[in-house]
Amino acid sequence: MKKQPFVSNEQLQEIVKQFPTPFHLYDEKGIRANVQAVRDAFAWNPGFREYFAVKAEPNPFIIQILKEYGCGCDCSSLTELMLSDAVGIRGEQIMFSSNNTPPEEFVFADKLGAVINLDDFTHIDFLEQTIGKIPETISCRYNPGGVYEISNGIMDNPGDAKYGFTKEQLLEGYQLLKEKGAKHFGLHSFLVSNTVTNDYYPALAKTLFELAVEIQQKLGIKLDFINLSGGVGIAYQPDQEPNDIAAIGEGVHKVFDEILVPAGLENTAIYTEMGRFMTGPYGCLVTKAVHEKHTYKDYIGVDACAANLMRPAMYGAYHHITVMGKEDAPCDHKYDVVGSLCENNDKFAVDRMLPEIEKGDYLVIHDTGAHGFAMGYNYNGRLWSAEVLLREDGTAQLIRRAQTPKDYFATFDCFAIYQNIPFSES
Repeated sequence: MKKQPFVSNEQLQEIVKQFPTPFHLYDEKGIRANVQAVRDAFAWNPGFREYFAVKAEPNPFIIQILKEYGCGCDCSSLTELMLSDAVGIRGEQIMFSSNNTPPEEFVFADKLGAVINLDDFTHIDFLEQTIGKIPETISCRYNPGGVYEISNGIMDNPGDAKYGFTKEQLLEGYQLLKEKGAKHFGLHSFLVSNTVTNDYYPALAKTLFELAVEIQQKLGIKLDFINLSGGVGIAYQPDQEPNDIAAIGEGVHKVFDEILVPAGLENTAIYTEMGRFMTGPYGCLVTKAVHEKHTYKDYIGVDACAANLMRPAMYGAYHHITVMGKEDAPCDHKYDVVGSLCENNDKFAVDRMLPEIEKGDYLVIHDTGAHGFAMGYNYNGRLWSAEVLLREDGTAQLIRRAQTPKDYFATFDCFAIYQNIPFSES
């Protein structure tokens, strides 16, 4: 399978006249089509809601697009809550899933009316002491422990994860929450990251649906919602078969009818908290080749670095690269494509077969629409890049300006003479 950029070379040549590289570019048309496909896949469940994982792409312009399709926000910090509030997403449209949570974050989540998803049994008392009550609607995060397997093999080891209640804690927790005044209950679980299989959500749903029936039988509690969280991934590799959200939705529907409906739990709402699947393929990092180096290997130096896209350096993750204008040229040159950080792992590609690259060529690094810009940092004093939205009509809109040296130095306000340091705004 050939990965094609969502932006043409002609379009890109016009965009770079407005916005200097590097920058992250997002595809509005693709995002809209994808969120509609998610809605269609779970339309069988009247209470369905996707809570977009803000951590994946914390930009109000992107969140606003998703809001138009009924999406809420999955938040994990104070600033993510503030961002959701600024976009007009409040109340039960927010799922607050956090761990080792500072008290002020619980206070603000409660102020917004967010659904609080507790990560640990001890947080029941902590939450009550912090906000003075237990909310009427509350959720708990479940960790089954051990190794999690589905039909096509071992997926991950939740027992090593820091998140969630054990089953015994969960049952005791719901009983305690009920005694403390909770009236509406949810169940949440996140077990595996970036799965590229249509089997994961249905398998997880089966696990949680069976647990929901047990909770009803043992505690007399009917869960109002079951949150499958995230984990539905994207095909970073060009030879991977992407997930089919329609098949995934139907797989969840099947086990819903098999397990929940006979137990009288047919009114249970299904929630998801996808981030990567929602926006990942609809973003790319645009960068320009600025240097070439020929030593023991052939290197192409670009004006982006790991500070703009951490995943390859941090995880050894694969991100496909297209050399714009040379999409059909033979990939007969082997390169390491590298950034400028003082770290040898600052490489977007290692021994990658690509067309011959010349200085001035623009490279599109695919699938950066989730956990791309969001994981940026300022090591070596490198500044965060701009974010640009490719609108459905083909125009480009700046949705976050590039960071400037003034931004970088702004937090040194306790060091008075910094204001006299000469620097350029560009």
